[in-house]
Amino acid sequence: MRQVAADFRPEVVLLDIGLPDLDGYEICRQLRATPEFSETLLIALSGYAGEEYRERARKAGFDRYMVKPATLAELNRIMASS
Repeated sequence: MRQVAADFRPEVVLLDIGLPDLDGYEICRQLRATPEFSETLLIALSGYAGEEYRERARKAGFDRYMVKPATLAELNRIMASS
């Protein structure tokens, strides 16, 4: 996953938390451990709205947290404010 992102070099990553095998938290930690992604906007996407999930995402290195079903307007607002 990290190699795919490194090849693509995105400015924004919208990452689902509930992925099989390697969850979004771990992928975020791996991306943040790579200097090329220190400035990348990492947005968590989850079906869980609780504060504990938001805090876990923040500790993993996510910049923002969106709850499903997320809207394009919300995504645009987040990207415009970052």
